[in-house]
Amino acid sequence: MTNPYSDVSFWFDSLGEVAEPEVPELPTETEVAIIGAGFTGLWTAYYLKQKNPALDISVFEAETVGYGASGRNGGWCMGEAYGLNAYQADPARREAGMRLHREMFNTVDEVGRICQAEDIDCHYAKGGWLSVAHLPFHARQLQKRVAAKHALGFSEEEYRWLPPEEARSRISIAKDHGAAYAKHCAAVHPARLARGLGEVVRRRGVRIYERSPVTELAPGAVTTARGEIKARVILRATEGYTASLAGHKRTLMPLYSMVTATEPLPEEVWSGIGLGEREVFDDPRRLVVYGQRTLDNRLVVGGRAGYYFGSRRRPTIPRSDHNVRYVEKVVRDLFPVLKDFEITHGWGGLMGVPRHWRPCVSYDVASGMGWAGGYVGEGVAATNLAGRILSDLVLDRDTDLTQLPWVDDEPRRWEVEPLRWIGAHSVRWMGYRADAVEARKQKPSRFWGYWFDKLSG
Repeated sequence: MTNPYSDVSFWFDSLGEVAEPEVPELPTETEVAIIGAGFTGLWTAYYLKQKNPALDISVFEAETVGYGASGRNGGWCMGEAYGLNAYQADPARREAGMRLHREMFNTVDEVGRICQAEDIDCHYAKGGWLSVAHLPFHARQLQKRVAAKHALGFSEEEYRWLPPEEARSRISIAKDHGAAYAKHCAAVHPARLARGLGEVVRRRGVRIYERSPVTELAPGAVTTARGEIKARVILRATEGYTASLAGHKRTLMPLYSMVTATEPLPEEVWSGIGLGEREVFDDPRRLVVYGQRTLDNRLVVGGRAGYYFGSRRRPTIPRSDHNVRYVEKVVRDLFPVLKDFEITHGWGGLMGVPRHWRPCVSYDVASGMGWAGGYVGEGVAATNLAGRILSDLVLDRDTDLTQLPWVDDEPRRWEVEPLRWIGAHSVRWMGYRADAVEARKQKPSRFWGYWFDKLSG
């Protein structure tokens, strides 16, 4: 047996032998149809079956379980999500934003609990999150961030500032001026989590139809490349691949993030780098850089990339891609100790970005149609919470989760082309400019930084 998905990501390559998906005949009808066998679809199926074991659930996947963003991301299971700061900055929504934030904390532990209970070996390690001040003024920014968290009522245990010496005892990068530490974040092997969750829901009676791409959705009917299926409930969990569905070209913008992985590093190298508790890390630059230490002692580092005209999606991104090479350069700049070690893997993954830059979970009882997504690259934990919310909505349960501000927070559609492409590339260029100016002048970029922050949500 070989691995037909070894070029998808390091995570898929490290699975070893992977069987070609079986492609059974499609059903003519199902009670619940879930589109997408990534984290959102699988968590939704898991909780629906947990709450109502009699439900007939079918998941339709274009390729194989975890093939999309769920098997290509940086492996951060984080207790935050895009849009939380906006909720908390608005007095009218602050209380709801705090409830959501606390539930995100709980979600990190919920993922770990389910993995232990269901024997999903996804290398889960809750070591926390270090945001490292790479430039001197980053330290002031991060200290203000921590102070703002404390002003909202979060504790020193949950968020704290680490002065340079203490920060370097946790992680050592070039030009370390201290770090902000957040407790509620875990590192995972995302492909193992997705594939393991897929096996769990299969054992519970959920049918997963791989290599069955869906082309169109309508109340009561799912159209695939292999035929039409009738369904009472239809749930869209397609994230960055949403544009592949008829009528959804402008629903979510598919943005790429590029990721790299080193060869396994010897312990003497790790004694210099740190991350002894498998903390995840990033720094405050605008074109985000993020990383983790894997269980087999590789360094995985990623960075945000870009958008292809017309919401085009590429099956895989090769290591030779110039955006992947850029991330490789960042890795070696941050960790000079790696100069003699090989970066063995480079790949890209899609994230789904809604026009308002925050997640949404929605279900319409009358049509039987719903969706969840829009995590802006921060979905490993958020998908679990979205799946729990969506399952409650489908089952018409009025719970604390269905009162959270993600519910029915529908975004407007993205602009038509070429405005969408011009906007995405302009914002990215502003981010590069702002980061370059700040690195050169060692102070905040007032102009480019302001416009990047304003336009990027």
